[in-house]
Amino acid sequence: MDEVTYRAAYKSEWDICMDLAWRTFLKFDAPDYPQEGIDNFREFVTDEVLKNMFHSGEYQLFVAVCAKKIIGIISLRDRNHISLLFVEPVFHRQGVGTGLLRTLTEYMYSEMGQTSVTVNASPYAVGFYHKMGFEDTDIQQLVSGILYTPMILYI
Repeated sequence: MDEVTYRAAYKSEWDICMDLAWRTFLKFDAPDYPQEGIDNFREFVTDEVLKNMFHSGEYQLFVAVCAKKIIGIISLRDRNHISLLFVEPVFHRQGVGTGLLRTLTEYMYSEMGQTSVTVNASPYAVGFYHKMGFEDTDIQQLVSGILYTPMILYI
């Protein structure tokens, strides 16, 4: 694999990033979700309000880039909550998700003074987050068709 670099996403990359999230969600997460959850996720990644928040700096988005192609994304909302973390399937289990998480937590700690980060982990991602040191804060939830386990990591 070529070298992977991590950086803040450019405004022009929003649609590419949300397409990556949607395609990856369909492959790995959607099979566990009822139709309501799939529809709600689709609305989320196509929401113009969210896009405008990103453009105004209220919603942080970081990317992993390999050979000039975005291969992974991670986003932050409300200063301490991972909103999206997706990696192109061919790059799974190669450290890209770990690199994205490290990039985000370093930014949160150094730029924002945050000492913890939360996530609502999909069933597919629970093992990854546990491996990264996250702890469950509650049992698995089903809200608006979205199935997740709330977790926290102390930075």
